[in-house]
Amino acid sequence: MLSQAAVLLTALLFGGMLLYSFGFASFLFSALPAEAAGPLLRRAFPHFYAFVIGCALAGAALTANLDGTSALILGLIAFTALLARQVLMPAINTASDVGNRRRFGVLHTGSVLVTLAHIVGSSVVILRLSA
Repeated sequence: MLSQAAVLLTALLFGGMLLYSFGFASFLFSALPAEAAGPLLRRAFPHFYAFVIGCALAGAALTANLDGTSALILGLIAFTALLARQVLMPAINTASDVGNRRRFGVLHTGSVLVTLAHIVGSSVVILRLSA
């Protein structure tokens, strides 16, 4: 039962990250002008990261006695999402606010790569736990 809950929670994490990253964010920029979509995404990102942190921590707790590697992966996802939320996201916002497009581009690319790593990591956990 515990392993099933861990798989479902990790699947929620995986699906939520995919939906937010490739669905919600791209939808906003296709449905709204950039000057409206940008501030809306800025307000949504702290909630996205809180979701990732919460799901990853809960998943790590559920998998700790089942699979140490999966627990470690989920713990790293939570930790790096916390860093992204508290350090990277404010730096991205500052670069945007001051019009530093180059710095914004580098930092935004970094945040995309972190999220892609989270998606890959959660998929590895799902595959490990469902094997």
